[in-house]
Amino acid sequence: MKILLVEDDTIAVNLLTQLLNSHNYNVNAAADGETALQLAEAYDYDLIVLDVLIPKLDGISLCRKLRSSGCKMPILLLTALDSSSNLVEGLEAGADDYVVKPFNLEELIARIRALLRRGKASLSSTILTWEKLQLNPDTTEVTYAQKVLHLTPKEYNMLELFLRNPRRIFSRSAILDRIWSAGEFPQEEAVTAHIKGLRHKLKGAGMTVDLVETVYGLGYRLKSLPEDIENPKAARETAETRSESSGSILELNNEERRLKVLTVVAEIRGKLRANFIEKVAIFDRAIAQIKTGTLEGELRREAQGEAHKLVGSLGTLGLPKGSEAARNIEHLLGAENVLKPGNAQKIEEFLDLLKQILDRPPEPESDLVDRVSQQRRMLIVDDDNVQIEQLKIAAAGSGFQIEVANSGQAARSAISQQPPDAILLDLTFSKVQENGITLLAEILREKPDIPVMVLSANNQLSDRIEVARLGASGFLHKSIAPADILKAVNQVLDQKDPAGEAKVMVVDDDVHLLAALKMILQPWGFQVTTLDEPEKFWEVLETICPDLLILDVQMPGYSGIELCLAVRNDLRWSKLPILFLTAHSESEIVRQMFVAGADDYVNKPIVEPELIARILNRLERVQLRHRLAQTQR
Repeated sequence: MKILLVEDDTIAVNLLTQLLNSHNYNVNAAADGETALQLAEAYDYDLIVLDVLIPKLDGISLCRKLRSSGCKMPILLLTALDSSSNLVEGLEAGADDYVVKPFNLEELIARIRALLRRGKASLSSTILTWEKLQLNPDTTEVTYAQKVLHLTPKEYNMLELFLRNPRRIFSRSAILDRIWSAGEFPQEEAVTAHIKGLRHKLKGAGMTVDLVETVYGLGYRLKSLPEDIENPKAARETAETRSESSGSILELNNEERRLKVLTVVAEIRGKLRANFIEKVAIFDRAIAQIKTGTLEGELRREAQGEAHKLVGSLGTLGLPKGSEAARNIEHLLGAENVLKPGNAQKIEEFLDLLKQILDRPPEPESDLVDRVSQQRRMLIVDDDNVQIEQLKIAAAGSGFQIEVANSGQAARSAISQQPPDAILLDLTFSKVQENGITLLAEILREKPDIPVMVLSANNQLSDRIEVARLGASGFLHKSIAPADILKAVNQVLDQKDPAGEAKVMVVDDDVHLLAALKMILQPWGFQVTTLDEPEKFWEVLETICPDLLILDVQMPGYSGIELCLAVRNDLRWSKLPILFLTAHSESEIVRQMFVAGADDYVNKPIVEPELIARILNRLERVQLRHRLAQTQR
């Protein structure tokens, strides 16, 4: 698949290109909006990864131009501007999703995969197969007879092209256009060479039939499947055999990929340190001019731009404290009162902090791979020995302590003796007549504090609904890779009750509504502070320091929109979730709320379940963002 990366930060381009290439994506890079527009109009891309602040034509404007011209390809925004108004503006311009810098590399890849799955109907997550060959578009893994094939990005994309279009003949020029980047100018012989390489690797893996058929005078296509493999039962048995062992194989390959990404990150960190002295010179010139009471516009823009690039680069490379220091420099340079006495000293302090961070080696905690908390005990209630062994292999070194119960009775005994941190429960047992749903209900009733996730080979909707109704923490299909199962359990263990002790501040001039809201919210564990005098808003805000703010739109003195603007104008409150209450549904009022910085709104008259759901959703998002930030430290 071909991705257009639009980013003017060479550090980020280098890192992201190598990261995407390691996942078998073909990447074209553009350093400004005008070049990106030309490339998007000339070539057929599967996805655009677009930075917001780029020269010549900014990302938001480029997004609007692409959508107005009828462009349907998915667009993922990269932005260091994480205020709600900026994000809403990007989504309204036509972006499908966004990632805030500094971002987690694993999250970025996950979002790219999700957009590619949704982008075109043909890009489903169904595994592509041919004889004993298996290509998984979600993981970009290729296996033949249970053996992993190590293909180059060009070979992988060529193979995927043929598997997705089994009856179509592709000329060499058509393959060049789909597989090679815009900046590459290979001859048609390059196609022949790569097909030869692909054939050689398939043959080395044991394939005796030539997958790629040469149609002389026209091009290449996927060869018809041999007749002895067309038997559905045989094909199904082959797929089942592959799935039993594919988990550990894919995990080994994912570990290789993980190490490759970390190696790339280490190399780019070194380059960033080497180039940092040039950036320091720019900052020093800006500081010197600020001290004299003058700052040239061009130098100011250059210094602010370099600081902005460092925000994303340092955070993505596992240096979040450096990213925060760079963000502070960017804000100080962009402030209207940039020449204010003391600002030069503040910039110098943040610059010194940057130097210290880049001079010392990265701490182990800055590893970019998600880690599982140590000494977490997980009880697996299952008699599927193959699945259990795969999970044990995946859990080795992850911090999970695995215990096994192969029956309901054994599970009851293990839970009563020493309750685990989490339970992974299969609904069916092959050797005993045990009702998994009954056992699930019993565990949830007697041990409600232990999260229980169901792991099942069945994928019946009725089972999923019943499991959700009983209150299980999740439903996982056994086809999921063991590492992803462990990650899902880990995420459930990391989750905390978002309502617990959360402080909510409500501002409305209707005292009766405030009293009603207090009665609604307090039973959920919220600490509720109400205010019916907007004039005292700032004093109460700084005293309470709420976790979430609820504002009425229309109030005497100051409207909720004005209060929201004041909150977003203070960097300390830039990430405070803000929910509006409004009796107005006009699009203009809604637009003004989001432009001011709203995260969400609820219409009056208030429906209690909707209000609670929206509050919990906002608090969960804050916790998720916090957890993602923690993984980058």
